[in-house]
Amino acid sequence: MKKHFTLTLLLVLGLLQGCNVAVLDPMSETAKEQTFLINFSFSLMMIVLIIVFLLMARFVWKYRETDKNKHVIPKDVKGNRKLEIAWTILPVLLLVVLAIPTIAITYDQSASSPAATEKQAGEIHIDVKAQQFFWTFTYENGKESSKELVLPKGKPIIFHLKSKDVIHSFWIPSLGGKTDVLPGKELVYEIDNPKIGTYDGKCAEFCGVNHTKMRFKTKVVSVEAYHKWLKK
Repeated sequence: MKKHFTLTLLLVLGLLQGCNVAVLDPMSETAKEQTFLINFSFSLMMIVLIIVFLLMARFVWKYRETDKNKHVIPKDVKGNRKLEIAWTILPVLLLVVLAIPTIAITYDQSASSPAATEKQAGEIHIDVKAQQFFWTFTYENGKESSKELVLPKGKPIIFHLKSKDVIHSFWIPSLGGKTDVLPGKELVYEIDNPKIGTYDGKCAEFCGVNHTKMRFKTKVVSVEAYHKWLKK
């Protein structure tokens, strides 16, 4: 039994080695805010989980069957107002604590926020067209690329997302959360202050037989290197 458990544990750990943790390694201000929400939510859930497990362990031990209470019928308790108030108020408080940063960050990163609607100095606009089964990135000077998306570091990047056919989802895990790309509608998505590096990008919405081919590399380079690349 112990041998089987050890082999199972090693197998699980081996599988986990292949998992990409890019979401938890943010490389832009946008991704940092989103990762904060993930960690904050996870921490709150772990606090609740630990308390529930401790209470469950205490009850299992306290009310276990022994020789003394084997034939004892416990007194029927019909209600406890203090406990009922406590387990009603505490979840509400937890939801409020979770909702405040969630609403603030979600609104700040939405297309309707003042930060998104007001033009910022130095922002870069890129048109992104999705279609089965590739991406087309069009830069401000008209240059196009497909398998490679090049961005300047430290700048607000504004993506104008459109789909030619079906629903796709634009996602660069290290730089920010996924955004659906819808046919017949332009959506705006911002990634702020990306760091220099090469990151994987993909379509995160199943869009057909060759969905897995909708991958691309995102290269964040210096501002000088970016402008030099645009002129090639």
